[in-house]
Amino acid sequence: MSRFKYNEVYDYIKNEIESNQLSYGARLPSIRNASELFRVSRTTVQNAYFTLAADGYIFSEPQSGYYVSRQGSGNTVKTEAAMPQEAIKFDFTSSSADAESFDFNLWRRYMKNALRQDERLLSYSEAQGEPELREAIAEYIYEKRNVAASPDRIVIGAGVQSLLGILCSLINDRGTVSFPDKSFEQGAALFADYGFEVHYRDKDAGIIYVSPSHMTRWGEVMPNKRRRELVRHSAQTGSLVIEDDYESDFLYNTRPTPSLHALSGGSNVIYLGSFSRLLLPSIRISFMVLTQELADKYRKCLFKYSQTASKAEQLALCSFIRDGHLKAQIRKTRRFYTAKARAFAQLLEKRLENSSIEISENALQIIITAPFNKKAVAFEKNGVSVFIEELKNNKITIVISVASIPEKEFEEAAERLCKALK
Repeated sequence: MSRFKYNEVYDYIKNEIESNQLSYGARLPSIRNASELFRVSRTTVQNAYFTLAADGYIFSEPQSGYYVSRQGSGNTVKTEAAMPQEAIKFDFTSSSADAESFDFNLWRRYMKNALRQDERLLSYSEAQGEPELREAIAEYIYEKRNVAASPDRIVIGAGVQSLLGILCSLINDRGTVSFPDKSFEQGAALFADYGFEVHYRDKDAGIIYVSPSHMTRWGEVMPNKRRRELVRHSAQTGSLVIEDDYESDFLYNTRPTPSLHALSGGSNVIYLGSFSRLLLPSIRISFMVLTQELADKYRKCLFKYSQTASKAEQLALCSFIRDGHLKAQIRKTRRFYTAKARAFAQLLEKRLENSSIEISENALQIIITAPFNKKAVAFEKNGVSVFIEELKNNKITIVISVASIPEKEFEEAAERLCKALK
């Protein structure tokens, strides 16, 4: 399966929606029918649908299918079949940051200092990433997560997706890869595009992708016992484990947990980390710790790759880390977002009866299970967007995040969400 075919399906449906050829509320062909229509595999269609849903173009109605969740910008004649829609005012699925969580002036100073390094900025960034940043990251992950890795095994890129692309190109055997669940849409789509067979919760897969601090959409944390079992399984079977340490710095309700990389001694474990969640989503700097074998292979074909992360941002981040500001930012961000989640959960508890309201283990998501006898479009009609985890037997489970919603708007956001649920 090629990247082109996957993008072709995604772009075709996206363009149909944006041009209003597919109106709001229109039902998409089933995965099976779309597979025949586009002459591609069902996995390709499924991954395209997952990505369209993640980007907010469609939503899934359990036991029914996929429906358009966005009104296009093109001119069209309204019909009786078209459902009314209010613009989404509160996006509870957003991973955007709150402006109060970050010191823009401090970061601006480090960027200005980086931009003064005239000689450094006259050349392209090294394909593997700036050496001093890789050194700073090596020190940081050893102190923070007990991940022992030399800088020459660290690869820097603009986001985890770009790094996974490099990793896929280094793996010769296009076998099976397993993900914890279907909320890992983009990762699953990328591996499928490279020819891997995507499975879910398959312990016998050749590659096992896990995010121990965020195993599911609702922020489930992998227990220590399960971590040790996975490390032993990898050692016994030779399977490669990809440890995406997403949100490990936000574990507030649980005791610190060891990284899989540390438990395994680095054997058969690829370690992934990112600074976008800790700093700003727009600062696209992530890193990957390769095994020694893959690192040697990577350096032999280094000429094939180019650096995707900004050189100036890499230089700024290096100084930011070494001056101790990243540690302070972690403490500040963790307190800030966990306090927001708790405050919003309290507002919901006052408004929702006969409902379960829980804060996730990493204290960033809120899981709501409530009676519900409407259609899923009730949320869009009330100007809110949510992740629907389950909808059956007149009961709904949704997962929300209030990270990007200003606290001054919590009352209105809670009212709209509760109105959609009641």
